[in-house]
Amino acid sequence: MSHWLITGAAGFIGANFVRLAAGGAGARLVVLDALTYAGNLENISDLIGDGKVDFHRGDICDEKFVTDLFARYRFDRVVHFAAESHVDRSILGAGPFIRTNIHGTAVLLDAARASWKARTGNHLFLHVSTDEVFGSLQPDEAPFTEDSPYRPNSPYSASKAAADHLVRAWHHTHGLPTIISNCSNNYGPWQFPEKLIPLMILNAFDGRELPVYGDGRQVRDWLHVEDHCRALLAMLEGGRAGRTYVVGGACERANIDIVQRIAVEVDALLGRPAGASAKLLRHVADRPGHDRRYAMNAAVLQAELGWRPRHDLESALPAVVRWYRENREWADRIRSGAYLDYYEKQYGARA
Repeated sequence: MSHWLITGAAGFIGANFVRLAAGGAGARLVVLDALTYAGNLENISDLIGDGKVDFHRGDICDEKFVTDLFARYRFDRVVHFAAESHVDRSILGAGPFIRTNIHGTAVLLDAARASWKARTGNHLFLHVSTDEVFGSLQPDEAPFTEDSPYRPNSPYSASKAAADHLVRAWHHTHGLPTIISNCSNNYGPWQFPEKLIPLMILNAFDGRELPVYGDGRQVRDWLHVEDHCRALLAMLEGGRAGRTYVVGGACERANIDIVQRIAVEVDALLGRPAGASAKLLRHVADRPGHDRRYAMNAAVLQAELGWRPRHDLESALPAVVRWYRENREWADRIRSGAYLDYYEKQYGARA
């Protein structure tokens, strides 16, 4: 049986990918997560131990741990999600981003190279990156493509750009079979509540302020996490080594429009008077170096691998709002910090 290593598997996109892959990949999934603040084992706990998913808690920067894991399982695929990813946190302190996103990626690349050099097989290292490495677009500029220059503007995006360059270098220097995926903003279930869409949904439920940076006209290209995960599976199945693929939802929306739409959906779900939640919107000081616009042109991915997004924001957002309502206890455990005790209860050690 084929073995896949999935790093950062207890995070938002990683957990959604594990759920999708466990249902049809035909491989044994070895999921790895350090369970820092953004990793929540509850996201995938129902899948662990079913014969398809093995969980290991560990740090991708720990060379011995990673090397031993490769020796034990002889992986055919690596899907690398593990990263520090919140821009605001990177502004407050870049150290963890540099350590995990850059050094951790190098450790994984070296482990894969050493393991795959000694044996033949259909190997692939898929590095999951971000559109933020390309910087900010002007309103009249064309969306990013695989050929867009790198212009990162935050410590987070700079660390991801560095990781992308390492992946490319290991392919061209060492012949390591790699693919880089740069995706736009994701939304959907299991997203950590500090991110825009779940934050606004949960605050609106509770009647709390809905804080919007600056004028709120920052534009993002929104992609449902399930569509992103399907794109990654397509790359694993038919993507070309050495390739970069950009993934986007062709759904550009200003942040303030997203927040206002969430307010409408929350009012409808909770039976509030129309406009009640919109009154909670507050403009706050903008984030330093805040990129104005991201957009992605996924034409290459569509042409080469036949991928298309199945969700559009307008029809998908009501279901996302309902998911956070129906899984309110999960979100409350994150907000209170109680979710950090889950690993201790299961394995006898605090995350």
